[in-house]
Amino acid sequence: MEPVTRIEGTAVPLDRSDVDTDQIVPAQFLKRIERTGFGPFLFHEWRKDPSFVLNDERYAGASILIAGANFGGGSSREHAPWALEDFGFRAVIAPSFADIFRNNCCKIGLLPVELPQESVRALMDAVLDEPATRIVVDLETLSVAAPSVEESFAFDDFRRWCLLEGFDDIDLTMRHADEIAAFEAARPSWLPTA
Repeated sequence: MEPVTRIEGTAVPLDRSDVDTDQIVPAQFLKRIERTGFGPFLFHEWRKDPSFVLNDERYAGASILIAGANFGGGSSREHAPWALEDFGFRAVIAPSFADIFRNNCCKIGLLPVELPQESVRALMDAVLDEPATRIVVDLETLSVAAPSVEESFAFDDFRRWCLLEGFDDIDLTMRHADEIAAFEAARPSWLPTA
């Protein structure tokens, strides 16, 4: 996983609350075993509407998604953050997230930022008024900055450290490779290995 320190870019304003993981990436696309290739299916049903925000060329290339409250509810599918990341998003800003979705984001380096409703609304309005609005999300200083907003956010210390260092769950385990190897070497050979 690449370290996450500072994300600067434009944003897509998804002015909807209670967006669940089935809306983010529908179940019929969950047949892949890789973590990549889900971006084209992001918000698949909604993208059939020509006026849906992701179909608006003014928001092409955005690295931040701004959404309403309770983003990522529903099933615990990891594919939802995978689709967002594969599409090009590096951060999602919302007033609240489903817990499992937030954890799945952190495990792949997609930064979930919770801000007060009024700050999210101000960011969304700024981006709706001017799609080229630049937003800076800084995990080191725990801050979000845009022309209309200067806001700090809270973040779990352990998850923050993992993101700043670029450690996913496998990287955390592999930090103990020597101890694991020593333990395995000291195990009696007659014990099961699997």
